[in-house]
Amino acid sequence: MKPLIRIFWLGVLLGGCLASCTTSSTADAEKESYRAFPAQKVTVPTGTPIRVALKDGVGTGVSTPGTEFEVNLADAVIVDGKTVLEKGTAALGRVVDVHRPGRVKGRASLSLVLTSVERNGKFVPLETKTYVAVAKSDKKRDAGIIGGAAGVGLAIGAIAGGKKGAATGAAIGGAGGTATVLATRGDDLHYAPETRLKFVLAKPLRI
Repeated sequence: MKPLIRIFWLGVLLGGCLASCTTSSTADAEKESYRAFPAQKVTVPTGTPIRVALKDGVGTGVSTPGTEFEVNLADAVIVDGKTVLEKGTAALGRVVDVHRPGRVKGRASLSLVLTSVERNGKFVPLETKTYVAVAKSDKKRDAGIIGGAAGVGLAIGAIAGGKKGAATGAAIGGAGGTATVLATRGDDLHYAPETRLKFVLAKPLRI
């Protein structure tokens, strides 16, 4: 009996060793296979729209050239039906140029670009076309200021000296209104956090 028992336990030990060696070999083979076939990179082509939502506010009154700002992707970036950048992915941008609104003419403008996007915990550089925003025209507002001041001058001149006084008053009033426009800048341009903007890739992005 004893030889049979010994043979039985020897078989059990050998079987356990073989199973362990097989499992270990399989795991090693899977690791080697993973190393041999790393995840393939995807190229996002030039012209792809990158829609973002601002995390930081930017504007002609608060930003200067070189100022960096943070955004999140407002929409996923999809290439050949496959999502390569998820909605909400973090990205960084930079203010390229700022023009404050001028006096009488010249509207506020703001130039922005995206500079990088987060991928697997790291920021990957990218290049977009410059996004240029220009404030609305202030011509109607300016005309209203000049016209309103001329009307006040006309009334004052008429009381003081009849038709001649009225004409002089209108000229003075108009000049005063123009001076007000000259001394007052137009509206600044400002984008608050959560504002959505669309950028376009200027060069292919490989991620």
